[in-house]
Amino acid sequence: MTFEQFILEYDGQDTAALALAANRLSGQVEDFHLALSTLQARRTLKGKVPEWYAIASLEYPFKLSAEQCSSSGTARYKADIAQRLGAARIADLTGGMGVDSWAFSRKAAKVLYNEMNPTLAECTGRNLQKLGIQNITTRSQEVKPGCISKILDGFQPELIYMDPARRGEGGRKVFLLEDCSPDVTRLLPELFSVCPTIMLKLSPMADITAVSRALGSVKEIHCVASEGECKELLFVLQKGYDGEPDIFIAEDGAAMTIGNPGPAEYATPLPGNFLFVPGKAMMKAGAYTLPCSYGLSAMGKNVHLYSGSSRVKELEPFGKYFIIKEILPFNKRSFSETASRYPRADVSVRNLPVRAEELQKRLGVKPGGGYHIFAAGGAERVLIIALATEREAPVPPSSARTCE
Repeated sequence: MTFEQFILEYDGQDTAALALAANRLSGQVEDFHLALSTLQARRTLKGKVPEWYAIASLEYPFKLSAEQCSSSGTARYKADIAQRLGAARIADLTGGMGVDSWAFSRKAAKVLYNEMNPTLAECTGRNLQKLGIQNITTRSQEVKPGCISKILDGFQPELIYMDPARRGEGGRKVFLLEDCSPDVTRLLPELFSVCPTIMLKLSPMADITAVSRALGSVKEIHCVASEGECKELLFVLQKGYDGEPDIFIAEDGAAMTIGNPGPAEYATPLPGNFLFVPGKAMMKAGAYTLPCSYGLSAMGKNVHLYSGSSRVKELEPFGKYFIIKEILPFNKRSFSETASRYPRADVSVRNLPVRAEELQKRLGVKPGGGYHIFAAGGAERVLIIALATEREAPVPPSSARTCE
């Protein structure tokens, strides 16, 4: 049978069992190992890049590439940045499986895709053709100092994009810029000699301040989150730029710049208040006073919970709203009451020396049920019993606010 027929025949089946049956199955398809790695990768791509999953003839030689590639949503976000910057010619020097290049090709006139692994580059080249992409040039050369002009070979990019590999020897994860491959800190002078604008995708675990200091010329920082997790940190570098970077947060398709939020405003939350819990993008950006700029009040300096008498529409994509049902003191009596009245509830801990899992056991409540218990250590240690706003309309009371 053809490669595509084999993939459709065994799609979704246990790949470990298929590997054990290699002697029986290998005769059914020309390249059994490529078919097996493709089946493994498709399990990841089904939800991550559904547009590619829908085409069974696409080839994926390495499962890890599918795990490390951008999702459709994050790739489109980067392409939107490139379009806003006016980049009509983009060079993706660390192309990987090609998802970012594919997204760039939908916004730019010309894209150069380069992948250092020749096997991956060859498969990606065929995949891009099957996807009907006509404006991508594919190459496979090592990215190292002294080789940038050779890789470009006459291609004149208006934006260079790089996603350095964050795995060292033995597959261990690395986070420091100089430990990634390639080391962009050594390449920057050469990159800037051929292109004024560079976009880097770095580990979501990276320290924004430390990275900005190490790179220099950082004009924009984008904290990109989806499905409740910070997925990417994007740094846009502009040759000769020496100002403060603009910081953007993006969550599940929505994006905004945080600007200069100003000082925090503090107030004790009350039953009936809305409770706003920031999402991962806002937290990663360190925009801890941003909700206060929209009229909400912080519960405490390191609590990162915010309350108010009404919802703020602008913040809705970047966090979650709850209605506060009641607030109890953080003590054994409250623990007992909580267990009897809210036998099922999720638990979170803010600014207290206890893990959420441990507190859940101490409270004696099981996960689920629609309620959420926030144990918070602000001016006082309290338990906030809250319910997602979709479940009940609020009756908000007035709330005094103090400024610091």
